[in-house]
Amino acid sequence: MKFFERLTSAPVCTDSKVYAAGTTADASYKRRLVLGYPRSMVRTTLSDLATKVGSEVGVSEWFEVTQRVIDEFAGATRDLQWVHVDAERATRESPFRTQDGAGCTVAHGFLTLSMLSHWMDSTVIVTDRRAGINVGFNKIRFSGPVLVGSRIRARFTLASSDPIPGGAKLLWNVSVEREGQSRPVLAAEWLTRVLTAAVPEAASDQRASRSPRVSST
Repeated sequence: MKFFERLTSAPVCTDSKVYAAGTTADASYKRRLVLGYPRSMVRTTLSDLATKVGSEVGVSEWFEVTQRVIDEFAGATRDLQWVHVDAERATRESPFRTQDGAGCTVAHGFLTLSMLSHWMDSTVIVTDRRAGINVGFNKIRFSGPVLVGSRIRARFTLASSDPIPGGAKLLWNVSVEREGQSRPVLAAEWLTRVLTAAVPEAASDQRASRSPRVSST
């Protein structure tokens, strides 16, 4: 839980944008106000978002990867390799070095990847969204280390938007950059779905009929 508490340290957004009381967008926006999500958030409807295919839609705020963040992620995932959590040993033996040549710990690649949902949620809000679904990835590349003490952020470019019953399926090209470094530390093709209405029962039944059936025998 403590790891995710680190994600709520951004400045509170206090602009006067108002959504219809009781709607999902209203509740989502209020939650961001309480959690202190960033002022750089982009607000758009799903139909307006579809016009931005091929464009960079949003850039997240910087997030500092401290040793405490790394340790808490290591504890949550049980990935306790010394190169992540043993700062004393890393000083002597780590292949990862600071600019002054000192050995240091490095964040898990999956820690950086796990930040994408938070970054997306705190950067792009679809005001008529009822639900968002993480479909998966076409490609993930960890292209550089994230040394302890680094600040990282994500850039989201919408590659495609295709209509589906009740919403749209989106393909995002995501790049995570480390402050002071030109080469990204992570590049990914991320598939998501945004639902703005209840999926018609007929469409749900049709999709279910196309799903592979698994025999119990």
